Amino acid sequence: MIYVDKRILGTLKIVFVICFCVLLVEVLYLTYVSFFREKKSIYFDGINAVEINKNNDYVTVGSNNNNDMHYEKAKITKYNAKKERIFETLYNKGFNGAFFDVTIDDGDYIAVGSYEATEEEHEKGIREALFVKYDNNGKVIFDKSFKVLDDSKFVGVEVIDDGYLVVGQSIYNNMTLGLSEKGGAYLVKLDKVGNIVWRSNYGGNKAAIYNDVVVYDNYIYVTGRDSSRIGLLNKYDMDGNLVKSAGYEYTDSLGFTSMVVLDDGIVVSGAKKSVDQKNNSIVDALLVKYDFDCNYINEVSYDDSGIERFNRVIKDKNNNLLVVGNKVSSDTSDTSILYNGIIGKYKSDLTSIKIDNYGEQADDHFTDVLLLGDNYLVVGYGSYEDGSYLGKFIVYSDALKILEVR
Repeated sequence: MIYVDKRILGTLKIVFVICFCVLLVEVLYLTYVSFFREKKSIYFDGINAVEINKNNDYVTVGSNNNNDMHYEKAKITKYNAKKERIFETLYNKGFNGAFFDVTIDDGDYIAVGSYEATEEEHEKGIREALFVKYDNNGKVIFDKSFKVLDDSKFVGVEVIDDGYLVVGQSIYNNMTLGLSEKGGAYLVKLDKVGNIVWRSNYGGNKAAIYNDVVVYDNYIYVTGRDSSRIGLLNKYDMDGNLVKSAGYEYTDSLGFTSMVVLDDGIVVSGAKKSVDQKNNSIVDALLVKYDFDCNYINEVSYDDSGIERFNRVIKDKNNNLLVVGNKVSSDTSDTSILYNGIIGKYKSDLTSIKIDNYGEQADDHFTDVLLLGDNYLVVGYGSYEDGSYLGKFIVYSDALKILEVR
């Protein structure tokens, strides 16, 4: 008969339990990883902005995750007039990234956005602002990054005679406490080879942002929001000195996202946030008109019994305002939020002409619009039955009737 020491038997039991627990953890981990990869593998390919060149080619920027690691990669794509792809170039440095705006400078393309440049930034989920200049064939001429505090991005760009004006933000991430006065919304001037000429920041170091920039009558106008959800229209001289600031109480978390110059002032677009008598939050799409000294003139809001916002505003050949944006879909359930694209037209005095919903029963986002002869080209992205998101081109007539969807 073989006798086993009770102490050895106890030790073996402990070892067995430990091995079982380790095996269980491994099984659970592999199950989680498999599930996570399945979720991450949902295809996304979105358009954030569009420009048209002198050959009537369309240049778009955005992002997609069409790679083995399913990272979101900033991309620039060129299409011919038939919307057939000529080239698509991904910005493959770093980890996740996206482009938010594009413009054309003497045949070259300027794309701005953000990306995770290092593994540490990837792990923390923070990004650096990104400026990339491409030639006509989608080849990188140069790229520049910008970072003052933790999380940075460029979201708007304007070409000027001796360089570029870019706007965005550089702020602390959510887990960082700091008192730096160098963060917030940023207006930066770069020369033609991407060197910083000057920079100017404004607002709090946790959330302030500039979303759009235009130059008019030798002044720079920027629009965005500060840290307390106050919409901003700020005026600078051409050396980056603040001349005037106008605040609007209150906007949604994005603030004023675009603007257009008219003969008698500037109109900004965004969303207005308020509360009703029962203290329920109300978010309505918004246009606000200011004079060129940033003095308030008037406003108009659009309410369709939900959450609405105007992402972009431009003017057409008749000096009317054309807006695109989003509203929460009426089909939204308690477990998901779906959006519908909206397009509208207003007179220059903000009198409403017409507003239409896109009408698809999906999650659709309208991000940008430009004039296309007598028509309008709207871009964005929308969901499909398999859960994927794809970029969209939608052509509207002057009467806001859909002529083409690609």
